[in-house]
Amino acid sequence: MHTVWKGSISFGLVNIPIKLHTATENKDIKLRQLHKECHTPISYQKVCEGCKQEVKSEDIVKAYEYSKNKFVILDEEELEKLKRENEDKAVEIIDFVKLEEIDPIYFERSYFMAPDSGGGKAYSLLRKALLESGKIGVAKIIIRSKEQLAIVRVYKETLLMETIHYPDEVRSVQDVPNIPSEENVVQRELETALLLVDQLTTTFAPEKYTDDYRTALMELIEEKKSGNQIVTATDEKQPVAPSNVTDLMSALQASLDKTKKKKPATRKRTTKAKTLA
Repeated sequence: MHTVWKGSISFGLVNIPIKLHTATENKDIKLRQLHKECHTPISYQKVCEGCKQEVKSEDIVKAYEYSKNKFVILDEEELEKLKRENEDKAVEIIDFVKLEEIDPIYFERSYFMAPDSGGGKAYSLLRKALLESGKIGVAKIIIRSKEQLAIVRVYKETLLMETIHYPDEVRSVQDVPNIPSEENVVQRELETALLLVDQLTTTFAPEKYTDDYRTALMELIEEKKSGNQIVTATDEKQPVAPSNVTDLMSALQASLDKTKKKKPATRKRTTKAKTLA
């Protein structure tokens, strides 16, 4: 399992060297875009809006737009230094809270925590403490150049870290449009709705839920493959030469072709004239 982060986490004076591994994976079927005419994959270029020219990676800098068309440029060295200074810090569990106190809207991404060399005993201690107390830990961590709020909890004998949104990252419900105001609900309708809820109530079994669209899409793809309904991209074309060179070569070739055509044409006309005579 690929390690996405390596460091340590602490609570009180207990320090645990750990590794993070992504706990979930995206199984969306990725579709490529092809040119309809020749079935060659479409590529995307980075183009400067001002110069209307393609820009190379080495000519790109990062900046923060603080107002319309006003930027503060940030050097890679400055960003890297800032990143190192924060990543080198041990992740500290700040508080312990109950899981049910956090609304699911805050949760973002899950990572399995594995003890690194020499961290097994402290790892087991934290896991046992969380189980016995019924609490979860709240911590801060920097992943992919972003400081994240996170919680640490027990999941099937494993410590799991879940990044969560900061409060200011969760939009206000007041901004949601067209929410109806409280209206009178007919008691009979409510009773029928509650009866339906009761009939559909069961124990959550995640394995019974499947991605029907993904399954149907893969079946369609396999059906087309078996029916030989496939296309092959044309060979990659050579880079186009600069326009001035192209124009010069075209002119030279056209001149050469014109010269070649003149000589045979003259001979043919002479021969034809003799025959008619």
